[in-house]
Amino acid sequence: MRKLTHAEISTKRVPEEQVNNATRIPLIVMVDNVRSLYNVGSIFRTSDGAMIEKLILAGFTPHPPRKEIEKTALGSTKSVPWEYTKHPIETIQSLKERGYKICCLELTNKSIHYNDIKTTDFPLCLVIGNEISGVSEEIITLCDLAIEIPMYGIKQSLNVAVAYGIAVFELARLWRTR
Repeated sequence: MRKLTHAEISTKRVPEEQVNNATRIPLIVMVDNVRSLYNVGSIFRTSDGAMIEKLILAGFTPHPPRKEIEKTALGSTKSVPWEYTKHPIETIQSLKERGYKICCLELTNKSIHYNDIKTTDFPLCLVIGNEISGVSEEIITLCDLAIEIPMYGIKQSLNVAVAYGIAVFELARLWRTR
C-alpha cells in the first residue's frame, strides 16, 4: 500500500458536467444560524462529497461569496445547489407541503440513533443548528424526528460540521444501499 500522489488523485475527479447531471440523494440540508464561515465552508465540502440535493443556509448563517467560506469549501460552493433564506420556518413548512420529513440533528427527549433512520423517511430535510445553542425550539416543534450521535467521552456534542459529516454520510450510505 502507498499513498496516492496528487496527480493520481486528480484522475479520480468527477468532471463538473457529470456532477451537475448526477443523481443526488433526496436530502435537503438546512443550516440554521451557524455563525462560523469555516464551518459553513466545511459543510459545503461535505455536502459535495455526499451529493445531497440542496443546501439551505438560513437565519444569520453566512453565505457565499466569502473568502473564509471558500477557504474550507475548496470550490464546492459551485458544485452544491444552495439557497439562502432569512426565514427558516416558512421554508420548512414549504418542504413539508412538498412531502419532505423534517429531521433535526439534536439531542431531544425523542431523539433516535442517527443510523436508525429508514429509507421510508426520505425525502428528508436534515436541520443542523448553531454551534452553541443547536437547533432552535421553534424549529424542533416542526420536526417529524430527531437524530443524535452517541457520545462516549466527557463532552455531549461535536463540532457542527463534524456532526453533520457523520450524519450525512450515514444517510447517504443508507439511501444508496436501499
